[in-house]
Amino acid sequence: MPTAPDFPPAPDFSKPVRALISLSDKTGLIEAAKALHTAGVEIISTGGTRAAISAAGVPVKDVADLTQFPEMMDGRVKTLHPKVHGGLLAYRDAPEHAKALTDHDIAPIDIVWIDLYPFEATIAAGGAFEAAIENIDIGGPAMIRSSAKNHGYVAVCVDKAGVDQVLAAISETGGTTLALRKSLAAKAFARTAAYDSAVSTWFAAQLNDTAPERLTIGASRLQTMRYGENPHQTAAFYKTGENRPGVATARQLQGKELSYNNVADTDAAIELVAEFDPATQAACVIVKHANPCGVAVGEDLISAYQRALECDPVSAFGGIVALNRRLDRKTAEKIVEVFTEVVVAPEVDDDVIEVFAAKKNLRLLVTGSLPDPLAGGNVFRSVAGGLLIQSRDTARITPADLKIVTKRQPTPTEIQDMLFAFTVAKHVKSNAVVFAKDGRTAGIGAGQMNRRDSTRIASLRAKEAAEGLGLADSLAKGSACASEAFFPFPDGLLEAAAAGATAVIQPGGSIKDADVIAAADEAGLTMAFTGIRVFRH
Repeated sequence: MPTAPDFPPAPDFSKPVRALISLSDKTGLIEAAKALHTAGVEIISTGGTRAAISAAGVPVKDVADLTQFPEMMDGRVKTLHPKVHGGLLAYRDAPEHAKALTDHDIAPIDIVWIDLYPFEATIAAGGAFEAAIENIDIGGPAMIRSSAKNHGYVAVCVDKAGVDQVLAAISETGGTTLALRKSLAAKAFARTAAYDSAVSTWFAAQLNDTAPERLTIGASRLQTMRYGENPHQTAAFYKTGENRPGVATARQLQGKELSYNNVADTDAAIELVAEFDPATQAACVIVKHANPCGVAVGEDLISAYQRALECDPVSAFGGIVALNRRLDRKTAEKIVEVFTEVVVAPEVDDDVIEVFAAKKNLRLLVTGSLPDPLAGGNVFRSVAGGLLIQSRDTARITPADLKIVTKRQPTPTEIQDMLFAFTVAKHVKSNAVVFAKDGRTAGIGAGQMNRRDSTRIASLRAKEAAEGLGLADSLAKGSACASEAFFPFPDGLLEAAAAGATAVIQPGGSIKDADVIAAADEAGLTMAFTGIRVFRH
């Protein structure tokens, strides 16, 4: 292992003499090149970057002139040369390094601006294997890492924001401080790490390796939050390379910054509302504390929203509203009647913004499209000292998947209610029990330590919702009851029957299945087994 050499300390202030620039995205290039030239900094560049600078009338030196070695192999080899990396890695104040620079005619390089080949953009656009391979940058990361390692003398920039910082420092003081160079180096190492992570993750996917020996995650910060789940916790929001519509890719049209809890709840709402095809039915999901409290479909959004709200108006206060269709003004006017934290939809009509403008704190998000509930991908959870990773739950039950285990067969309406209830239960924290009827939830019981209590809570919600609507009977009367895992004993099922459910859908698989089926028969229920459990912890 190399030991730290006995070199003089890096200077706090460094006046740049030479800059190396190589960019794929040339936004801001000409302005920066002109500013560097005006400051007396010599510019070295390659290929298209050099051509663009030269075309703008700014003096620029080709890397090939510096190395006295031509580009070769379609540009794959051009900067991997001692005259480049020697100029980046040399300690200017170390006599041995200074002598090597002189003996080998190597010019120190003080500023580096490199943005890397667009590998992430290539794979996001669905580029072929060969195209992705060709967009893996080799020389760029090598130069960035060399510069970042030698931040005592080199200011390394991996984006325009970094260049702007360097140019501002030069304009103000004529050079860069050690503190600035350290900050830029940290950012540079993070960039190359994220880049390598994107490559390794993509390559593992090409090999269908769902659990590679080494897992890397590259993410870019979208937002530093005021706090986390609670005010004493710090938090930030990051975007990974996953190309999935959702809260991380949404445009925020108005409202306060999203909080940590807003992001978690909004994600839950979007993923559930995407289960319902907007081409066949409008759907609304209202989420509170990561659990749906009201879900409904309808002929249009306003009816879907109204029906979802009626399921549990108490819990809906301060909740998240997710819609699967373009949000119209009438629905927006109905939504603002209730205090709502976030509204999210694929698109919104222009006059919706006018409606929400009076509610300045309400966050309005537009996702552009809905996530595909059947698309794969991974989800993560942190534990002390590690990460859990699993594939996304893409289970979807159809009528053909149902195994009717009771004497009484379900009616077509009961089948539809069972499927709706089970779809919602998939998105409710375990233990989960959901009553549903006529395309909307009637009562939801979530996150309990036993299934009987979840059923009781769902029953209570259904009764309270009916009372709020002035109905004599619970909303659970005539409903389907879904359990996301098997009923281990008949007690939960009997609670559902007592609440008024006539149909039950559950995975089955308990050693007590026979007892549960017998209880269902005795109660006159129809019951379907799915054979698939959809826990959500």
